[in-house]
Amino acid sequence: MAVLERLPYRISLSLHEHAILRNFRKYAHRDASPGDSDWNWLSVAQHHGLPTRLLDWTFSPYVAVFFATDEADKFGLDGAVWCVHTGVVRDNMPRQCLDLLRAEHAWLFDVRILDRLAADLQAFDAAFPEPTLVFFEPPSLDDRIVNQSGMFSVMSSPAGRIDYWLNEHPGSFRRLVIPAALKPEVRDKLDMMNLTERVIYPGLDGLAKWLKRHYSPAAAIKAHTTDAVPTASDGKAPPPKSSDTPVRRREAQRPARQRIRRDPG
Repeated sequence: MAVLERLPYRISLSLHEHAILRNFRKYAHRDASPGDSDWNWLSVAQHHGLPTRLLDWTFSPYVAVFFATDEADKFGLDGAVWCVHTGVVRDNMPRQCLDLLRAEHAWLFDVRILDRLAADLQAFDAAFPEPTLVFFEPPSLDDRIVNQSGMFSVMSSPAGRIDYWLNEHPGSFRRLVIPAALKPEVRDKLDMMNLTERVIYPGLDGLAKWLKRHYSPAAAIKAHTTDAVPTASDGKAPPPKSSDTPVRRREAQRPARQRIRRDPG
């Protein structure tokens, strides 16, 4: 679901989006964006937490696993990594998109090529009456976005749903489920690769996150993982609670010691 779709509003979603971005540009520091295009400003706004139609992605599977296991208070829940086949996305792009990419010898868009395709969001939406999904690389705004190997996706409507688009295009994605019981082990392996908060969030914010995790009571994390997949004395999992989601319910019926599971797209 697009972040904007969850906001309360009394005007059309397109006007709501325009007003948010206009005010962000007005009040942001003059050097906040590396350029004055809508695509640069959208990248900056998304990077700093403003609700936009963009979604964050990464080229790195290890960074994706980091974010899927990042929140210690959710260690009792399964994580998931969504993998999108950009070749399928390209094959379903309109002709004008492919022509631009081929002319630039590029696989994905960047803000400069997007500017050539559509100068602003209104032009982008008008160019594609059918739902269109585009991935683009943002400018290197800071060390954080560089270290995260970040990229963004954008739909050709502020209310566009990428999950709807993916489900309508077989083979465009697959989902890797990380069972809750494996999250501490996954974090340990990421630490050994030096893929820690200090790298993902360069600066004092990352240092604070890293220290907070390392000095948090280990018993609290263990309690979360124990609750995630409880086992009875006979080694079988007890019946799931009625509040479990379908994915959690399937996980609760498996033994505690699991491997990462791949769901087909």
